[in-house]
Amino acid sequence: MRIFLILFLFISTNVFSQSDILAKEYFKNGDFKKALAEYKKIYAQPATSLTTINAIVETHQQLEQYADAEAFLIKVMGDIKYAGFLVDLGYNFQLQRDTVNARVQYNKALESIDERTSNVFSVAKGFQNHSLLDEAITAYEKGMVLNPKYNFNLQLAQLYGEQGKIEKMFTSYIDYVEINPLTINNIKRSINDFISEDSANENNILFRKILLKKAQQAPDLLWNELLSWLFVQQKDIKKAFVQEKAIFNRQPESLSRIADLAVIATNEKAYDTAKEIYAYLIEKAQDAGTKIMANYQVLQLEEKLSDKEDYAAIEVKYLELFDEFGLITQTLKLQIAYAHFLAFYKNETAKATSFLEDALKLSLPEFKKAEVKLELGDILVLQEKFNQALIYYTQIQRSLKNSEISQEARYKVAKTSYYKGDFKWAESQLKILKASTSQLIANDALNLKLLITDNKYEDSVQTALKLYAKADLLAFQNKNDEAIVLLNQVLGEHKTEPIIAQALYKQAELFEGKQQFEKAERNYKSIIENYGEGILIDNALFKLAELYMDYLGQPELAKPLYEQIIFSHPDSIYFVEARKKFRALRGDSIN
Repeated sequence: MRIFLILFLFISTNVFSQSDILAKEYFKNGDFKKALAEYKKIYAQPATSLTTINAIVETHQQLEQYADAEAFLIKVMGDIKYAGFLVDLGYNFQLQRDTVNARVQYNKALESIDERTSNVFSVAKGFQNHSLLDEAITAYEKGMVLNPKYNFNLQLAQLYGEQGKIEKMFTSYIDYVEINPLTINNIKRSINDFISEDSANENNILFRKILLKKAQQAPDLLWNELLSWLFVQQKDIKKAFVQEKAIFNRQPESLSRIADLAVIATNEKAYDTAKEIYAYLIEKAQDAGTKIMANYQVLQLEEKLSDKEDYAAIEVKYLELFDEFGLITQTLKLQIAYAHFLAFYKNETAKATSFLEDALKLSLPEFKKAEVKLELGDILVLQEKFNQALIYYTQIQRSLKNSEISQEARYKVAKTSYYKGDFKWAESQLKILKASTSQLIANDALNLKLLITDNKYEDSVQTALKLYAKADLLAFQNKNDEAIVLLNQVLGEHKTEPIIAQALYKQAELFEGKQQFEKAERNYKSIIENYGEGILIDNALFKLAELYMDYLGQPELAKPLYEQIIFSHPDSIYFVEARKKFRALRGDSIN
């Protein structure tokens, strides 16, 4: 008997599954009569579902069999107590343009919530399924009045958003997150669709006013967090910093939010604000790790923005930090940065090398030793002591096989070989790195490999490629003026060779570093106009757009460049950022 029962259940399940697949396929293809026949087979099974009932009703309606749909619903309502069917019945009348009877059923559905508050779930869902947004809102609001434990503010916010009632939507989201603070990140994502980077945008102003009013009526750190988030979206980092300080003053347990804001400020090139935030971190931090990290970041910014006359003061700051925290493992990153500063900014390579060799005497784990050796290798490349540099890089590869730092060392082996003109060996190393676990290393390796591959056969002695590699080395050595001159030689003497686009691009980057933005603009334009089929076209489009946005004050010229990336280069690494910035310029919401 048990075997027969199992067999019966298996056959029934199989029949249900086949009928369900067939019914959906028929419905999808517009063959509603066959779909209805299959759905009725499913409905005849011992157990049925709301999905099947709704499918039968909808299929009748597609066939304009409204009387059959009504009769079926009335029969089902006699068997199953489900208030949502009243909405379905009303909608069936609405499809027949019988608004009077439709309204009668809708009112009955709403009244059923008075009789049993839990009916709000099926009634509101029924209204939403039929895009009856006003009625769905009425149902949710009634449910919340009758049972204050219900919180339908999230559903209400979504409905108000569909209706374009932005103020009510914002208010509902805020009311929801006030009761459910752990959902704040989800609420940010939802609100993000309705604000822009423009602080003067009507929705931004409205959201800020609602938050400020809420902060006055019921002070809560939630409102500070949301205001901070809004200001970050608007790239007004200084105002976000005010909110983050207010949060920290009330909850001084962690500085992580402020540290994150400092990173955002740096990424947005708000360098003065970033330094101000790091200064606050240094002042408030109770642990040495945070103080060291913040000081490190400040020095990185100062190096980036400084002139030669500032170098002495920067070195004093490094030495004061070593006096305060010691030359220990915890300050190793700072020590490596100091050595880099000595070598690459002050040209004191011997002093830098000696300092790092002392650092290697510390009791360091292998990964930390590798970081020191990477910098030692870089300093040797700076001095064009390529073979000695290769020894350090190879040591890292052998001691930490398959690690990310080992892959970085392999890339530096390839780059050093390229600098010294050994393109064949460089290419062999770059082939291996195409599968690197680090996307950044893989991309850099691919770009360098393409550079070598595209240009190594142009002439037997590879003159243009050697000149370009020498210019690349000069740029690495911070000899940017010399690099620019050498790239001019490439551009003048090798006009018909594929390396021209690379030379224009490299030179444009150097012009940007020297804040010669008009010259950079000229180079990017030349790539776009003359090398539109090359691998650098999307890079040039994006870089030129960024120039117009950040430095040349011509956002109207950036917009078509972003648009070109979106529609002509969908595989570009810049696609997502270009789309976001294009939509912002067009006045869309941020996505």
